[in-house]
Amino acid sequence: MENFLTPQLQNVKALLEDRYLKFDDPAFILNDPISIPHDFTLKQDIEISGFFASILAWGQRKTIINKCRELLQRFDNQPYDFIKNHSENDLKNLLGFKHRTFNDTDLLYLAYFLQQHYQKHESLETAFTGENSDANQTQRERLIYFYNYVFSLEEAPHRTRKHISSPAKNSACKRINMYLRWMVRKDDKGVDFGLWETMQPADLICPCDVHVDRVARKLNLITRKQTDWQTAEELTAALRLFDPADPVKYDFALFGLGIEEKF
Repeated sequence: MENFLTPQLQNVKALLEDRYLKFDDPAFILNDPISIPHDFTLKQDIEISGFFASILAWGQRKTIINKCRELLQRFDNQPYDFIKNHSENDLKNLLGFKHRTFNDTDLLYLAYFLQQHYQKHESLETAFTGENSDANQTQRERLIYFYNYVFSLEEAPHRTRKHISSPAKNSACKRINMYLRWMVRKDDKGVDFGLWETMQPADLICPCDVHVDRVARKLNLITRKQTDWQTAEELTAALRLFDPADPVKYDFALFGLGIEEKF
């Protein structure tokens, strides 16, 4: 593939490879929301804490991490046990939680949804793939399936829908794509978890936050003016030129260049 890259793209690849090696490091975990699921070893604890950490990943990273730790304390720091076995009385622990526009109405519904899911499934992975993993083969299809599945219950509040993005609404789905990176990517660095097997790293779409978006545009990896699902696909397609098997590994590089190096 290297031979097919223009000199400009070869320079971009060299930069991104260098920063990927720099930022895909356990030291990165400390100041990032991914530190939340790293507090756990049980697969379902990682899935649930990671899910909420990604949903709450909005604003300053220090604030996000503090709010996630507050939430986990409300789960008695046993998210899977709480989700699976909580009583009506236990739900009082969740009342009053708030992070920006996410409030206890949203939290109570998502806790209920997760309880319903885990009563029938061992992993949250099937919430994206469905029972027949061949049915939803693209990330776009999987994310649309997930959105529809989450809000398939009668109790679903309309207000909670804004906290789960969908490509069907042309959202870039930054937070869900970040969560999937955590669950699917696997390497020897120990940052991402690589817990899920149905999806492959090659399937992932790059999370497109403001830092990644800005750096990618400066590197001419994005030409689309707005930031939406098509933009995220455009960026990922460009990154696949550098590593078809694991394009989203460059999320580390783009994010690091943007927030650590102010590129």
